[in-house]
Order: sequence, then structure tokens, then C-alpha cells
Amino acid sequence: GIIGSGQLGSLLCQAAKKLKIKTVVISDDEKGPAQNYADSFIYSKYDNKNKIDEFINKVDIVTYEFENIPFSILKEIDNEKKVFPKPDINQIVQNRKLEKKFVNDLGIKTTDWVYIKSSNDIKDNVKLLPGILKTNTLGYDGHGQFVLNSLEDVKKDWCFTDDYILERKVNLKKEISVIITRFLNGEEYIYEPIENVHRQQILDHSKIPAEISAYIFNKAQNSAKLIAKKLNYVGTMCVEFFLDKNDELLVNEIAPRVHNSGHLTINAYNVSQFENHVRAVCSLKQIPLKKISNAEMINIIGDQIIPYRNNPTINNNQFFFDYLKKEIKEKRKMGHLTTLK
Repeated sequence: GIIGSGQLGSLLCQAAKKLKIKTVVISDDEKGPAQNYADSFIYSKYDNKNKIDEFINKVDIVTYEFENIPFSILKEIDNEKKVFPKPDINQIVQNRKLEKKFVNDLGIKTTDWVYIKSSNDIKDNVKLLPGILKTNTLGYDGHGQFVLNSLEDVKKDWCFTDDYILERKVNLKKEISVIITRFLNGEEYIYEPIENVHRQQILDHSKIPAEISAYIFNKAQNSAKLIAKKLNYVGTMCVEFFLDKNDELLVNEIAPRVHNSGHLTINAYNVSQFENHVRAVCSLKQIPLKKISNAEMINIIGDQIIPYRNNPTINNNQFFFDYLKKEIKEKRKMGHLTTLK
């Protein structure tokens, strides 16, 4: 069972099909593209008990493609069928305050941050400016984030009905991510760090190898391993890092799922992040990872998909993925192109 029907759910369904695992997708998006690949699709709001019960009765194991699922729903499902990653993990990483405290308590650095309940809290922590104000829960691809260069950027009509955290802005050198799969027996399979470039707070492209030192390479992987172990994680997850101008490695976020930056693993490795996730949550055979090729992945956003759909001219070393989303929207991820190098 897969909760969510976007491109990550689609790619999980395709990986499961390769392994002869049947998939049931439940989603509140009636047009979700994962239904093109799932064996069964249930359209429902996540608080519809009858539909959730139908979903539970159709599956043996449950996973999800996005983390912002109500914790109570995940716990309800987990009482009937195993959910991986465990709902308690989801509860930590969908709350930025809990996530950063968890990471810092492991001795792993993040940028300086503070919990914000009112505009006065920002004034009391003016030393963190310039900074980024982020909603404590929800928000992705730049949603729920506000750049504060000075106190003048704090709008007078903000009522602070939500909780926030304020992070000091990082003097950024580059962004990297580490994809890791952990099995129920504690075995870990880790991919090499991926270098990422964002535009307008949306991932534009990713590449391996990342242009980083051996020290940063090892430190990033070791941090990801420690996080996965302490969470007692099962499945594939991603740890996103900032590398600042002083070569300080800082954890930005933990994604308790397969991740956009790991799309290049489909073609660059013998076992993709998606296949490894299915293998881990279903307790299937573990296969040692082997890198096949260096690679670069480019996200196809919005109407950039049109020329690819009309006349996809690609080379032999390129792989085009169309997510089959029916509606083209600005800033919407419509597909990706991976080039092996």
C-alpha cells in the first residue's frame, strides 16, 4: 500500500512491479499519476474512515510518498498493518523544531535556529538575521518560507497563528544530499552524496559525483547513517545538507521517503532508491549497491514538458521520464531527464 499518488508514488509502483509486488495507492488527488502504474487506486480524503478501512483490507504493508500525512491516520493504519517508515519517525521529521532538536542532540550541526511564537521572538533573536522564517510544520519547495533580512521585513499584519522557526541564513557554497536505505535487520545501503542546485527554491538539477572533499563525502554519509540508526529507520530516506563557505556541513532537512535528488539512481546504480525502498519495507533480498555510471538529472518543470512530449530528441545515454500529470502548472514537476556520463 502506498499513500500518495504523485511522481514518487508512480516510481515506487514501477519498482514494485519489477519485483512482482502488487500495489494499492490511496490518494486525495483524483488525478494523481500513480494510478497509471498501481494495481489498484482508491480516491479518498485521508480522514474518510471507510476508505481507509478499504485500503487497510487490501494491503499487507504500507508506506508513503510524502511526510505530511496526519499522524493519527498513520497510527490507525499501523495498528492494523505494518507502516514503514514508522509513524513516530514521521511525527519527528514533519515538525521542524523536533527534527532540528533530534539532529542537534546527535551532535550533528544545523544552522543556528530558534522556535518562534510571536513577532517579539524575532526581535529577541535579531542576531539570527538575515534569516529564513519557516512554518514549523508543512511547507515544501519553498512554501511556508519567508526571507527576513531585517526586522523591517516582519509584516505588521502577521498574526502568528502558526508556529515557526527562524534559521540563520547560510552563506551557502553548495547543497548536497545523501540517500540511504535501511532494512529491518539494520543493514544499510548508502548512495554517494549528490550535488544539488535549486532555482526558486525548487530542485533544478542533481549530479554525481558531487564536487566535495573526501572528508565532506565521508562526514555526510556517516551523519546519514547515524540518523537512520537512531530513528531505527526502515526504507529509503534522504538527508539534505548545506555546505557553507567555511566548508561547514549542516543538516538542512530529513525526508523520510524516497527523494527527488535520488531519481538519478534509477539509471546510475544497479538498484535504485525506489527498488531498495520496496525491498526494505517488504523484507525482500538485499543486494549490494554498485554504481554503474556518473550521472546528472534535470527536473522538467511546468511547460518545459511540452517539447519533450511533442518530439523527445534524446541521446543514447539519456533517459526521459514523463510523470503523466494531466495538468501543466507553473513550478510543477512534470518529468525528469537523466544523462549518464
